Amino acid sequence: MDFKQLRAFITVADTGNVTRAAELLNLVQPAVSRQLRLLEEDIGTALFERERHGMVLTDAGKALLVYARRAMLELDRARAEIGGAVDGIGGLVTVGLLPSTADIVSSALVSAVAASYPGIRMRIAMGYAGTLQQWLETGEIDAALLYGVERSASILSKPLLEEDLWIVGPAAAKLRRQKPVSLASLVGKPLILPSGPHGIRTLVDHACAVSGVELTVMAETNAMSIQKSLVLGGHGLTVLPPIAFADELARGLVSAAPLSGPKITRTIVLALPANRAVGSHVQRTVELLVECARHAVVRGAWLEARWLGD
Repeated sequence: MDFKQLRAFITVADTGNVTRAAELLNLVQPAVSRQLRLLEEDIGTALFERERHGMVLTDAGKALLVYARRAMLELDRARAEIGGAVDGIGGLVTVGLLPSTADIVSSALVSAVAASYPGIRMRIAMGYAGTLQQWLETGEIDAALLYGVERSASILSKPLLEEDLWIVGPAAAKLRRQKPVSLASLVGKPLILPSGPHGIRTLVDHACAVSGVELTVMAETNAMSIQKSLVLGGHGLTVLPPIAFADELARGLVSAAPLSGPKITRTIVLALPANRAVGSHVQRTVELLVECARHAVVRGAWLEARWLGD
C-alpha cells in the first residue's frame, strides 16, 4: 500500500467514476484502475462494487476510506508544517464551522491568517455540531466553533458567545423583532426543522417537551440552505439563530421574531482536542478565530449575539 494508491482510491470514492478520477489525478484511466487493483490485492478484499452507473464502495471500502482520508490529511499537515517552518510558524490548519456561522467568520479568518502568518495553509470544513464534534475527536479538524458539546474527555471547550433562536417565516408572515412569538402559538402551523439529531432540533424538541407543546413538522432537512429555501417558498416557518438569515432579513425576503415562553438559546464554544497536542500554528489560528468572532459580535454583524469570552 502506498500514498498513490490511497489517493486514487479516495478520488474514485469521491467521484464514483474511474474516468473522472483519472482526469482529476491527471492520469490515464488504466493507471488508476491498476492502483485500485493493487490496493485491493494488498487489503485482500474488494473495495468497490463495479456497477453499471459507477463505482460503489463495499463495506470494506467504506471502512478503509475513513483511515485513508486521515492518512492523507496527516501527510498534508506534515508537508505544510515542514514547508512553512523555514519562514517561522507554518503548517496546515483545518477549522470547522457551522453553516450558520461560516459566512460571518470564514472570510475574516482567512484574511487575518494570511496577513499574520503567511506560512499557514487554511482549510475550512463546514458541518453541523454533531459532525464537527466527531471530526474533532477523530482528528479530521484541528479546532471548531460549535454548540451543544456534551461532556467529553476528548474535547476542551470554552464558551464564546450566546445567541437566541428566532422563528423565521416569509415576509408575508409579518413577524417582528418587537413582538416575540411563544412556542405554544406555533401549534398547528407548518414548521420546517432540521433532521434529528441536529443540535437546533434537539434544542427545539427539548423546549417542546418541557412546555408540553407538540409542533407540526411538515418537512425535515439536514441542509440549512434547503431549510431557508422552503421558508422563502412559503412552505412554513423555521427556527434559526438570527445570524443564519441576516442577509435575507436585510433584503426583506423574510420576517422574524424572537421565540419566547420559553426562550431558546444556544452557546457557541471554541472546541479543541484534549486527546492530542495542539501545535503553535493551530494555536495562532485559534487566537485569530476567536478575535474574528469577537469583532463580529462587537460591531453588530453577528446579530443578537452576546459575547461571553474574555
